[in-house]
Amino acid sequence: MSQAIGRPVSRVEGPAKVTGAARYSAEIVLPDMSYAVIVGATIPSGRVAEIEPLTETDGVLAVLTHENLGKIVGQPQLLPSLVGGPAPGASFFPMQDDQVHYFGQPVAVVVADSHERAQHAAANLRVRYERTPSTTTIDEGRDKAYEVERLFGGLMPARNERGDVDAALEEADVRLDLEFRFAANHHNALEPPATTAVWDGDQVTIYDSTQGIRASQLTVAHLLGLPLSHVRVIANFVGGGFGSKAMVWPHVTLSVMAARHVGRPVKLVLTRPQTYTSNGHREEQEQTLSLGATSDGRITALEHHKLSISSPFDEWAEPATGVSSQLYQCTNFRGVHHLIRGNTLTPTFTRGPGEAAGSFTLETAMDELSVELGIDPVELRLRNHTDVDDRGNPWSSDGLPECLRLGAEKFGWSKTSRTPRSRRDGTWLIGTGMASAAYPVPLFMPTQRARARLYADGSAVVEAGTQEFGTGVLTAMTQVGADALSIPLADMRFHSGDTDLPNVSSAVGSAGAGMISAAVHDAATNLRQQLIELAVSDEASPLHGADPANVDVVGGRMQLRDDIAKGENYGDVMQRHRLSEVEALGSWSPPPLDTPHGLLTFGAQFAEVAVDPDLGLVRVRRLVGAFAPGRVLNAKLARSQLIGGMLWGMGQALLEGNRMDPRGGRWGAGNLGEYLVPVNADAPEVEVEFVDVADDVVNTLGVKGVGEVGQVGVAAAIGNAVFNATGHRIRELPITAELVMDPADSWS
Repeated sequence: MSQAIGRPVSRVEGPAKVTGAARYSAEIVLPDMSYAVIVGATIPSGRVAEIEPLTETDGVLAVLTHENLGKIVGQPQLLPSLVGGPAPGASFFPMQDDQVHYFGQPVAVVVADSHERAQHAAANLRVRYERTPSTTTIDEGRDKAYEVERLFGGLMPARNERGDVDAALEEADVRLDLEFRFAANHHNALEPPATTAVWDGDQVTIYDSTQGIRASQLTVAHLLGLPLSHVRVIANFVGGGFGSKAMVWPHVTLSVMAARHVGRPVKLVLTRPQTYTSNGHREEQEQTLSLGATSDGRITALEHHKLSISSPFDEWAEPATGVSSQLYQCTNFRGVHHLIRGNTLTPTFTRGPGEAAGSFTLETAMDELSVELGIDPVELRLRNHTDVDDRGNPWSSDGLPECLRLGAEKFGWSKTSRTPRSRRDGTWLIGTGMASAAYPVPLFMPTQRARARLYADGSAVVEAGTQEFGTGVLTAMTQVGADALSIPLADMRFHSGDTDLPNVSSAVGSAGAGMISAAVHDAATNLRQQLIELAVSDEASPLHGADPANVDVVGGRMQLRDDIAKGENYGDVMQRHRLSEVEALGSWSPPPLDTPHGLLTFGAQFAEVAVDPDLGLVRVRRLVGAFAPGRVLNAKLARSQLIGGMLWGMGQALLEGNRMDPRGGRWGAGNLGEYLVPVNADAPEVEVEFVDVADDVVNTLGVKGVGEVGQVGVAAAIGNAVFNATGHRIRELPITAELVMDPADSWS
């Protein structure tokens, strides 16, 4: 019986983090350290015509450009890091020629003996460019848009179609044709991307701030033509990622190349402005949705289109139609993605990629349908609930109806008014809104591995090549290992952060908890079984001759199920056999991609807002979320992740957005003084509820993940609440003050 899994255990690394003992990649100090600074292009398209030599070279060890950097050996190929291979952020590596494709593209790397000297030299490096015409916004490239065939490096189809959408829309009792626009989003992790590289002969150790140490290892080895055994990546603690560190961006390999060039360790840390141009973003995008329904609110047709801008070299687009195609029962559906090749870095995963924006489109439309038909929004969603996915397969586990009902109960939804502008608090208009939430459970990762080791004193360690980037994996896996071995939690440790440990894929797509726990559980279970079999074969053991299947372990003591007096501790049998330690490997492979089940994690979001109609201010007063994430490994960690996701959803709804200035091809906001994110003063009361659902399909322990579903649906719930408060519908994110004051300014 589980003793540790599910408990709200505090973070095992908490003391190290709050005392400063935890070391992040940007904090690594090595003997003879040098420092690298990237010089980024100041044009969006053209070529480097000349780089003038530095006039002041005090402390400067090297100025690397396309003329002296050297060529990479392997060509980058865009594939998501979760699939277990090299994962460059783009199929382009800079400083291989004089061509410039986007603002901020690395054109030089300055290495010096101090960070200050490197910064000074980089700031004084004079680069002359020849500029050519560029495309940096959707409006500039609209006439060049085309339908894309595949998404995510070819892993997913970009078109999804079933039934006769055109006929169903024509015959619908009610039809809505809606347009939406989204500004670009950035990740803004507390720790910017940082890499420290040190060579020892022909082997290199890399301290990288990454969501996947194995992906960093594989990518550097591939690009530089190194044996995998010659590249070691360490990342004990990572200060946030949110998708920006899921792929391996050029600065990682550039730091390794710079360290080889100068013959000493090199540390490269991106500046905050460089994080807006160097590690991907959520792309600027437009979406349209046509919805057909019967007069009693049954959806008969959905057509969902997305247009976004990508880089000159990659067809990258968030899969916006993944949820709209299957969240509700709908016989006729068409989802299409269009792209514009522009002068920007390849976009990438940003928390809730596809679903965060796509759910705003779908769930806003559902709210508009509820208003049109006079049906309560919760009831409308329940009427359209489906037991199967878009292929007709049953869900591996559901829970959406329960989330809708529980969330409504906790929020007090039945006591709210659906009449716009019907509630005030002084000069503030008060509104409430809600939305469904869903996020996919990915299965295209390779086999995951872990190792478990038990010592004769009863203590144990489980190991896996993952990294702690804020989700609490060290704590949760300690709980999983302790339960599988049936030992006290205090006797278990989890060791990670090193590619010398057993292989684990990048922790992206909310897949980390499920895949790592499955491998850890298997390793610890194999170790427990190994010790049981050792005992039953030992003539000196009280368990000698017993059927291993009839032996339980409680608190580190092996005992007969029907005679608990007969038993002994792990350490007893180990000492008799002169074993100071025993270890076992474990592995887990995901179900096949064509598994006959729908794979979504479900939730429901509810929001209360106060709106000042004169100033256009929106203040979120309450957020309530109910979620069905399968088995919860640690209630405290899961709740924390969901609260964080919900607050990010609030930022997406009201604050976060960046615009490209086409005159220079640069982002309008380049730091946290201009790109707004929620702060503590913005945070409302947030309540998280869990709906228990069992799932025996997704992985060994039935864990579906909570990293991103908390964000999905929040923007729509807030937008719907703004409509309820004001009577004005805004179909643009972020919902800025000017849009609230004058909805006519909204693009749609």
